[in-house]
Amino acid sequence: MSRLVEIVVPPRLGAGYRWLLASSWTTNLGDGVAAAAGPLLVASLTRDPFLVSLAALLRWAPPLVFGLYAGALSDRLDRRRIVIAANAIRIVVLGALVAALAAGRVPVSGALLALGLLATAEVFADNTSTTLAPMLVHRDDLGIANSRLQTGFITLNQLAGPPIGAALFAAGMAWPFVTELVLVCAGVILVSRVVLPAHGRAAEVTGGIRRDIAEGLRWTMRHPAVRTLALTILIFNVTFGAAWSVLVLYATERLGLGAIGFGLLTTIMAAGGLVGTGLYGRITRRVSLGNVMRAGLVIETLTHLALAVTTSAWIAGLIFFVFGAHAFIWGTTSITVRQRAVPAHLQGRVGSVYTISVYGGLVAGSAIGGTLATHYGVTAPFWFAFAGSAAFVMLLWRQLTRIAHSDPP
Repeated sequence: MSRLVEIVVPPRLGAGYRWLLASSWTTNLGDGVAAAAGPLLVASLTRDPFLVSLAALLRWAPPLVFGLYAGALSDRLDRRRIVIAANAIRIVVLGALVAALAAGRVPVSGALLALGLLATAEVFADNTSTTLAPMLVHRDDLGIANSRLQTGFITLNQLAGPPIGAALFAAGMAWPFVTELVLVCAGVILVSRVVLPAHGRAAEVTGGIRRDIAEGLRWTMRHPAVRTLALTILIFNVTFGAAWSVLVLYATERLGLGAIGFGLLTTIMAAGGLVGTGLYGRITRRVSLGNVMRAGLVIETLTHLALAVTTSAWIAGLIFFVFGAHAFIWGTTSITVRQRAVPAHLQGRVGSVYTISVYGGLVAGSAIGGTLATHYGVTAPFWFAFAGSAAFVMLLWRQLTRIAHSDPP
């Protein structure tokens, strides 16, 4: 067993990193459980598509609203304490939610409020957690350190967590949140064992932060390739968010799946992501990044069309598997393209613009999806996503290869 541990986590990474990894894997499993249980809870309290879509909006809005502030905070204060404090807030909210569920007194507004508070606290915990590995391991070992963290995210958060959460929800609405509560508590205990080197700097005036953000925005807007890529991410997250905001209703009403079947959809997408992880190097050795991006946008467009017309859970499962592989390959390619084009001193600020594009698109899309589903049925958001994606692919087709091969100015 010790030999296996040394292979997975080499001793040179240090004891601090092992505590961090254990905490990350533990909380990722809890987050995966909640990823399925949260929408199921809201859907069990109301069949209103707009209210169901709000559950997705409240998951996607906090990074958009608080992401920049969370990043600035993690540069000023003790990072371990931020992680512990943010997770402590999650523990309090989960405790209150479990108590209300046990008493049978959870209105849909209370469930949405709890999910919003949990997502907000998670922004600060996750944003700060990403800064810990560089403080604990040598820069030459960051590749293996981050790969181990990413493995936990894919296998526990996306593969194992959702079906466990759905199964626990089927056994009783409170059980998945009890499980998440226990796992978050364990994560706090584990991360408290991490000893960080000295960190902290004097607080800067707010205007300084605003000037930095403005510089990143100006550079992005003035660089044609990076600007177009950010616009692509924004538009495709609007269409994706519209369709996925009512996914729980689509799975139950259109595909006839129960709670466990809905959880398995996320697992199937994660399995596709693992396949995409294995094939990525082979694909990019044979296909240019521009053509990889073109193929990915076509796959995403056809995914919305296929889901809009099918009523078969088996066919939908295959579609979700392919989409999962595409999502990993597209995400990795877009990050690579951006890093090639953006100067080192602007990587963080331009990266935050991309974060806004991602979550801004998801928030706008979820509002559109809920409205369309309310008035025209649960497949309407998927038809909207197909039409919007197809139009943008045709508009952008010639520019994709230029984006993928853009060099720094």
